[in-house]
Amino acid sequence: MPAPPGFDHLQPFQFGGVLPAAKPFDAAEAVILPVPFDRTTSYVSGTKHGPREILLASAQVELWDDELGVDVHGRGLFTLPEMDLTAFGLDRAMAEVKRVGGDLLDRRKFLVTLGGEHSITAPLVAAAAERHPGLGVLQIDAHADLRDSYLGEKHSHACAMRRAIEHAPLVQVGIRNISEEEIRVLPSLRTTLFYDWNMRKDSDWLARAVDALPDPVYITIDLDGLDPATMPAVGTPEPGGLSWHELTALLRRTFERRQVVACDVVELCPVPGLAAPNFIAARLVYKLLTYRLAPGRG
Repeated sequence: MPAPPGFDHLQPFQFGGVLPAAKPFDAAEAVILPVPFDRTTSYVSGTKHGPREILLASAQVELWDDELGVDVHGRGLFTLPEMDLTAFGLDRAMAEVKRVGGDLLDRRKFLVTLGGEHSITAPLVAAAAERHPGLGVLQIDAHADLRDSYLGEKHSHACAMRRAIEHAPLVQVGIRNISEEEIRVLPSLRTTLFYDWNMRKDSDWLARAVDALPDPVYITIDLDGLDPATMPAVGTPEPGGLSWHELTALLRRTFERRQVVACDVVELCPVPGLAAPNFIAARLVYKLLTYRLAPGRG
């Protein structure tokens, strides 16, 4: 099956750089969709530069994964051109993200979307839920993002998971910033919430988080879910957060126990002259691809 119209060529920046076993769109098992959307960020803007910086940094990521002892790039990683949503209002932009995401899922691709702000997650969840009944969402994040609207906008990044929960239940991990408005409505929402301040008091918290997920699963990773000592390049960093090893252990178990149909990595806000966060984000994307595409996983 050929690529969708407009997606029949590699974009200038390819995930992994010039891959030794690059495959065309129709033969690739995974597609990388960059969505440099940055319209509603409320503190520090710049997430529109995140996808490109992740792609640039990915050329330096080793393709051999020492944890699983495998190199999955031969399964086919196709990088799509950046989505240009600058001419669209918010409603139309969200509809376009849903349309493109749905088309790629219809083509049986494992979809990894690079943001951009977190608002792009809800339409992708909607597309996945339409194609995978019983879908649940694993959210790694510092913020609950459960406001019904923020500054008068229902598609704000601060409302990303309130929009997503309209299509699928949530398991939210690493949360350490939540408003009174969200607390009041929380009992009526389809979510299981793991607060960063106390979740580790249960030594089996990671297993409980995965067990709370239905099957299949969509994974959304807001990079501020990581400890800002590891990931400082985000718009709204919060003290605390997951370590790299906690995050990858949670992801690995999720991929082992559930069918993961799509992922996104959002809210990288690159800092000029600071390359480490961009590389960490690229390494995380390749971890997601490895956990999904390693022999016996896909």
